[in-house]
Amino acid sequence: MSLADTFQQIIDSLPQDWTDLEFDLRIADESRYVDAAIYLATCNAQPYSHHDWHWRVLVAHHFGHAAAAPTVHGALQLLDDAGIEGEMVVRELREGRVEVTQMWGRPHSVRDEFARLRAQ
Repeated sequence: MSLADTFQQIIDSLPQDWTDLEFDLRIADESRYVDAAIYLATCNAQPYSHHDWHWRVLVAHHFGHAAAAPTVHGALQLLDDAGIEGEMVVRELREGRVEVTQMWGRPHSVRDEFARLRAQ
C-alpha cells in the first residue's frame, strides 16, 4: 500500500474530535533520503539525528501548530509518485482538545458553547 493511502486510512480511522497526530516515517532506500526530504519539506517533517526512523511528522486537524492533513497527504503522494517507498507508525494521537481564544468578559455560557462547537 502506498504511503498516501496508508495515511488516508489512518485519518479515516480516527475519531471525529481528533486534534493532532504524530507519526514517524522511514524510507526503504536511504540513498533517496535527500529526494524524500525535499518532498517532505512542504509538511515540515522533522528529521531525526540518530534514530531508527527518519522523520517525525506532526499533523493538525482543525487548528494548531502542525501541518494540515491534506498537506501531509500531498507530500506523501509526491513520495509515492517519485517511487520512494517507506513505512510509517503512529506515535501519538490527541483528541478532544479545543483551541484557546480570548474570552475575557464573556459569560460562561458563551465559553461552554464555543467549546462544544469546536469539539465536534
